[in-house]
Amino acid sequence: MERLAAWLKRAACAAIVALACLSEAHTDDLDDFNRAVEAAMSHQRVAAAHLRTGNIELAKPEIDGLREAWAKVSTLPRPAAFRDQERYTSTILQVAAQLVGISLVLNLGRADVARETLDNIRKMLADLRRENGVTVLADCVFDAGIAMDALSATEREPDWDSAAAGAESYAATLRRCDGIAPRAIHDHAEFRRLIDGALGSLAQFPKAIETRDAGLLHRLMMQLRSFDELLALHYG
Repeated sequence: MERLAAWLKRAACAAIVALACLSEAHTDDLDDFNRAVEAAMSHQRVAAAHLRTGNIELAKPEIDGLREAWAKVSTLPRPAAFRDQERYTSTILQVAAQLVGISLVLNLGRADVARETLDNIRKMLADLRRENGVTVLADCVFDAGIAMDALSATEREPDWDSAAAGAESYAATLRRCDGIAPRAIHDHAEFRRLIDGALGSLAQFPKAIETRDAGLLHRLMMQLRSFDELLALHYG
């Protein structure tokens, strides 16, 4: 634990130095920030996918790429959209520190802890953006994953009424993601396949629920989990 604390302290100090000159916000830097964060999170998504299957060795280079890309994020001026300097700086520092921690736990073989930390980083960034009215597709996809988890939980009984409500909630979230997706992504064949495919599966839920067909419900859930994982991998 002492070794981990020392690593985290050094990471935080390094990030503080990088951020020391960022006391003033810049009005036209949000696009640069979003692009830099997306470049970093593209590594996060691949690493999380490898950790989901327990493949630590394939995840490690992605974590290294994520740390390198995040170092570039930390050098950017704070966009004016993020009004609270202290809140913004704290998030940047926390992400940097958690990335150091991820490398340590991976060396200990704890893929589960590393994946949980990666998910927490997604949430931290989503919270920061939401607090400041910054809308990006990745945060909507994050919401979709939460809605999918809630829907999946209804299969265990199965709880038919909850499944119906969960399907409606998940469909509404997917439509919101579809609506805010940048045009280049919205019209891309893979995005359309995932969104339209998921909505197509959801359109069959009323039949499964009306007939209390547990087999059909299970097949639809499997389809949706596959679509959801691919959405998170490519766009989350």
